[in-house]
Amino acid sequence: MMGAGALLRPRSKSNIGDKGIAYECGELPVGSAWVKFNIRFYVIAIVFIVFDVEMAAIFPPATIFRDAVLGQTPGLSPALVFLELFLFVGLLVAGLIYCWVRGDLEWVKGITGAVPKK
Repeated sequence: MMGAGALLRPRSKSNIGDKGIAYECGELPVGSAWVKFNIRFYVIAIVFIVFDVEMAAIFPPATIFRDAVLGQTPGLSPALVFLELFLFVGLLVAGLIYCWVRGDLEWVKGITGAVPKK
């Protein structure tokens, strides 16, 4: 398919003007793309994504809990579904406490270890 696309697509005459540069929200690129970003941006983003996905995973059991309370799911105890939700939220809280204690939620971490003497 790649070969067929290469044969069938129209040929570009030349890169005239800004047509050949990378597009970045309408802004002209300045400098190199190989800039080192601080690792804190990635850590905060990963923690956010993990908790965001886990919070989205709460909605199906919450719907089942509602149906169990209303009696629409025979044979399923509301207490059992509540226990499952409680354990799930407990794991979320434990993960949050773990990140908090490690200092991953702080923007500027303190330096640990030996302090040099003057």
